[in-house]
Amino acid sequence: MKKLLLTAMIVGTFSLTYAQSDYYNDYRRSISDVNWASVITDLVLSQTQANQIYALNDRYNDYNSWNRVYVSNPDRWRNDRYVELERIMGHDKYLKFKNKYYKGQNPVAVYNRNKNNDKRYKHMDKKIKVYKHKNGNGHR
Repeated sequence: MKKLLLTAMIVGTFSLTYAQSDYYNDYRRSISDVNWASVITDLVLSQTQANQIYALNDRYNDYNSWNRVYVSNPDRWRNDRYVELERIMGHDKYLKFKNKYYKGQNPVAVYNRNKNNDKRYKHMDKKIKVYKHKNGNGHR
């Protein structure tokens, strides 16, 4: 019984860690996929705003620092990050940023959609084909 319980705990830990690292990878992509110097120039942000954005981008440099904050709710990083960006940029400039980099969609929704479109499970969506023989019965 103890071995079974220990095995279940180890499997649960590894599966949770993998899921958490996927969220962290999304978080890192939300920073690295954007040319922040270009955003700051295009939106004519002040030096103070630029410094705040760079500080926000450097807030969690590694997985452990990010995980300490988001261990209980890894989805929360999306909302936290984009609310903070809107506060720094201001509503109008944030809308311009969102239109350019996220095609007008809410970045939180973009990352949630990406999370739900996990390629590891795409093969499960395909319909099973039923082939009919000459006698009209379906293949079993």
